[in-house]
Amino acid sequence: MAIPGQKIPSNIDELLEGLWKQNPVFVMVLGMCPVLAVSVSAVNALSMGLATTFVLVGSTLLVSLLRNVIPREVRIATYILIIATFVTVVDYLIQAISLAVYDALGAFIQLIVVNCIILGRAEAHASKTPPLRTVLNALGMGAGFTIGLLALGSVREILGAGKLFGVTLFGPDFQPWVVMVLPPGGFFVLGAWLLLFNWLKTRKPQAAQPAEGHVHGA
Repeated sequence: MAIPGQKIPSNIDELLEGLWKQNPVFVMVLGMCPVLAVSVSAVNALSMGLATTFVLVGSTLLVSLLRNVIPREVRIATYILIIATFVTVVDYLIQAISLAVYDALGAFIQLIVVNCIILGRAEAHASKTPPLRTVLNALGMGAGFTIGLLALGSVREILGAGKLFGVTLFGPDFQPWVVMVLPPGGFFVLGAWLLLFNWLKTRKPQAAQPAEGHVHGA
């Protein structure tokens, strides 16, 4: 339900929200368990990102379609049941497509059920928003989460194994940074990306201030 005087986001705004302004990894810092655990390679990161996006889009769409039917008293339990259904589907899909990826992701596929990004979108957005805007918002959030995972997974695989998507990038003399494929490496890379992302966000307003001053002076 729209609040009087409140601007309703456009479809483009809904899609782009999760890519930059509310990026799940670099802004809201949500879903850190899979981000740190499965991002040892770009393939694992991409697989987890796509799986989460599939569950996010499917579950929020269904919540949006049923938003006027689900009783408020049992809405959270209903959301979890819907999310668990889509997680089961994606679990079997990954298992059928690639056993190697399924084994690498391990229990983190099932843990998508309790991913706060998905439950938060269902409660805060899908339960109050029409289906089209819900799907666009979910796609943006899923893409933002996938980009965050890929950003970590690519750096960790390149530095930790000298490869990207399994393709060797350097010669035989390259010495891998073993720490990058260990848990501390995930924290180091995440901290570096958060630092860069926050610097880019603060740099934009600072660049706008001189321009505004020039206009007022003129």
